[in-house]
Amino acid sequence: MKKVRVFAPASIANLGCGFDIMGLALDEVGDILEMSASEGDGIHIENRSGVPLPEDPEENVVTPVIRKFFEMTGLRGRIDVTVCQKIYPGSGIGSSAASSAAAAFGMNALFDEPLSDEDLVVCAMEGENLASGGYHADNAAPSLLGGIILIRGYEPLDIIQLPIPGNFYCAVVHPRIMVSTKAARGILPKAVPMHDAIGQWGNVGGLIAGLYSGNIGLVGRSMQDFVAEPYRKRFIPDFDGLRTKILASGSLAMNISGSGPSVFSLSDKRETAHRAGELMKEHFAARDIPCDVYVVKITNKGTRLLANEIL
Repeated sequence: MKKVRVFAPASIANLGCGFDIMGLALDEVGDILEMSASEGDGIHIENRSGVPLPEDPEENVVTPVIRKFFEMTGLRGRIDVTVCQKIYPGSGIGSSAASSAAAAFGMNALFDEPLSDEDLVVCAMEGENLASGGYHADNAAPSLLGGIILIRGYEPLDIIQLPIPGNFYCAVVHPRIMVSTKAARGILPKAVPMHDAIGQWGNVGGLIAGLYSGNIGLVGRSMQDFVAEPYRKRFIPDFDGLRTKILASGSLAMNISGSGPSVFSLSDKRETAHRAGELMKEHFAARDIPCDVYVVKITNKGTRLLANEIL
């Protein structure tokens, strides 16, 4: 029997203007899965994380990822999974994507890496589909590959790793408010006015140009969202007031992380990012909402093995 222990980082999707096509990895928080493969068939999942998860394996995002791996490779076996550490579901920092990425990466390691990185993203998207009812990779791809990712297209999947400016810090607050991804997608309009679409296209171009040129100011002013944020910010108490405080403190931008309720800011100085984190914590504490705050530097680290052994 072969056994692996895998870490997959949390992630931030959309980056303001890049709805469903952009995301970045947050290295210092994420999921840890232990996985083993043996003779036979079946999938067994045990949760030791302390975070409530579905008891039915059919409702756990790990299950369709494992099945997709077997479908793509023609391999088989009995897979035992232990969830050791888990991002809280509905946090807006890629909870389902981290488990999906860890499962895909772990399966590849257990079976001597038959799939490419892009294939693993395809596997992980099966978990995302179960969680949110759609095949999207803006969390799964950065969680697997690390860094900042652009998904240029889905048919076929076309993934581009973008450069990270030298000084790029992120403050993320996860208020203990439950916002389901399905609900957050359900409130979005089916059509976007031309004026808003033009603004969004300009911002996506500006964000990518800023990352390639290292122009941090251009990155900041490009991170405006005309498509999802105007509808999703209603889930976050006084979102506009918080953003005013964060930008006044020196941060480059502040946006909703994925579907929310987490909120993130980007800064070009560590002390500015820590100040943003303090303001975020104060904002929710004043409303009696407990929260977790993370301040990290953006890196290129993605999903990786913590241990690998043959039993």
